[in-house]
Amino acid sequence: MPPFTTVAAYAPPGVGMLAVGIVAEVFGPHGEAMPGFDFALCADRPGSVRSDLGVPLTIEHGLDRLAAADLVLALPGAGFRTPPAPAVLDALSAAYERGAVVAAHCVGAFALAAAGLLDGRRATTHWRFADLLAREYPDVAVEPGALYLDDGRITTGAGAAAGFDLCLHLIRREHGAAVANHVARDMVLPSHRDGGQAQYLAAPVPEDGQDERLAEVLAWAREHLHEPLPVAELARRAVMSKRSFLRRFAAATGTTPHAWLRDLRLSGAEELLETTDLPVEEVARRVGYGSAAVLREQFVRRRGVPPRSYRRSFTRVPPSAG
Repeated sequence: MPPFTTVAAYAPPGVGMLAVGIVAEVFGPHGEAMPGFDFALCADRPGSVRSDLGVPLTIEHGLDRLAAADLVLALPGAGFRTPPAPAVLDALSAAYERGAVVAAHCVGAFALAAAGLLDGRRATTHWRFADLLAREYPDVAVEPGALYLDDGRITTGAGAAAGFDLCLHLIRREHGAAVANHVARDMVLPSHRDGGQAQYLAAPVPEDGQDERLAEVLAWAREHLHEPLPVAELARRAVMSKRSFLRRFAAATGTTPHAWLRDLRLSGAEELLETTDLPVEEVARRVGYGSAAVLREQFVRRRGVPPRSYRRSFTRVPPSAG
């Protein structure tokens, strides 16, 4: 199927204003060079829908708009503990059956579960309500630690601002890293956050000189991906022991330096493959891989296709634009 261009977001009674803002911003206009998304908010019926803040929203479209969308999003609402009306569940199921991508973040996942779309699948939601989702829908394999989980045409995301992560992931998956990075830059957001919800469960790492140094080292590493960047060198630049650096890094990012650098390098390779015609060997060198063979092995393992196939699918420049 071609990448999605029409997007319909279902707004239940008590819809979260943050969620509305996230999807409207991500799928709004981002310049002429970007794919234009045909975005619409939908409700049980056109008219006024009260938000979680008590602010009424005027929504022009009913459930029929879901039938025309390539991407259908179930937004979180204050009444998520009560299953949506049968007409809503039927519309979500029908969207999936006809081939649409269906997604939800935060407690919007409860609507997908009520429609039976998450049965036998891995799914996530806001960590605070993960146990409730697992109890109410035992056929769903709830993973409370993930920022988002992609199961093909069903994708779920964690709570609140993780809606950005979910939407940017879907754009990256369907339209490529260059488009997702452009949208993220337009919103002054990272195009990809590492780690999972675990980093938000407890109090954040205390802000002190060590954390400031860690942030500086991470920024430096982003600018020096073409270098080896061993953990010992990163720790030295942070003026920490290797053990202390690893502990601080995990607390701040929810992942390891190795995984963080790997994802950063693959994301950089994606953008170079999409926006230049540089040889794969040069792409590998610029993002810190010793050879094209190493890049290819990592790309196939993590992205499912070799670099040249990825370039054919997502290139956004004519030949010789490198």
